[in-house]
Amino acid sequence: MKFESKSHWSGELGREMYFNVYGHAGKPMIVFPSSGGNHHEYGNFGMIDAIRSHIERGLIRVYTPDSIDKESWLATHKSPHDMAQAHNAYDRYIINELVPHIRHECQWGDGMIATGCSMGGFHTINFALRHPDLFDTAIALSGVYDARFFTHDYHGDQAVYFNSPIDYLWNQHDNWFLARYRQSHYIIAVGQGAWEAQHIEDTRRLQDAFAAKNIDAWFDYWGHDVAHDWPAWRDMMPYFLGKLEEQGVI
Repeated sequence: MKFESKSHWSGELGREMYFNVYGHAGKPMIVFPSSGGNHHEYGNFGMIDAIRSHIERGLIRVYTPDSIDKESWLATHKSPHDMAQAHNAYDRYIINELVPHIRHECQWGDGMIATGCSMGGFHTINFALRHPDLFDTAIALSGVYDARFFTHDYHGDQAVYFNSPIDYLWNQHDNWFLARYRQSHYIIAVGQGAWEAQHIEDTRRLQDAFAAKNIDAWFDYWGHDVAHDWPAWRDMMPYFLGKLEEQGVI
């Protein structure tokens, strides 16, 4: 498998940002780390090995950027507004800097995949819904989808609201967004075992919002023996990529 450890300067964040690249060809896939994770996390927890077949066969090319969660949603000393503003800088980094780099490197002009586990699942859905012109496929595993999980009551702050999918999706009436949502592929999965209670609740609430907006998505609830942990996600990810392969998405 082709592997590269890379970095580039982010003007949006004012620092060097690191990311790994796995594979030589295929649909680009950005992996958002779990809480506070870095660019090595996906590989270190066996996720790259779990999807090795899809990478080596040139179906996907995987990019694993660093997060800045410890400066945004996990920075509990900050106000909800400042948490959201820090995340918005990360959003601009991904969209204005990393995505153009990927497009150039891969010579890719079509939609990309967003994915992640736990907090990475939150990022997956948030990025996919905010930028459906860039991400036409999302695989969110065991995520939360309500920004109040991080901010508690945010008193209607707009910066937080527009990063809380369960909130803003209900009020999305713009046909530009809705048309793209309805043409995209969404997989939202969660286990029903240990440490998944909040994630099950958020997944069900997100499912209600998708149904209300007539957006087709696959909401998949795994067994009561499936915990909120890497072994479960190592099973889920190749399974869902296999289904996307069968459908010709990758």
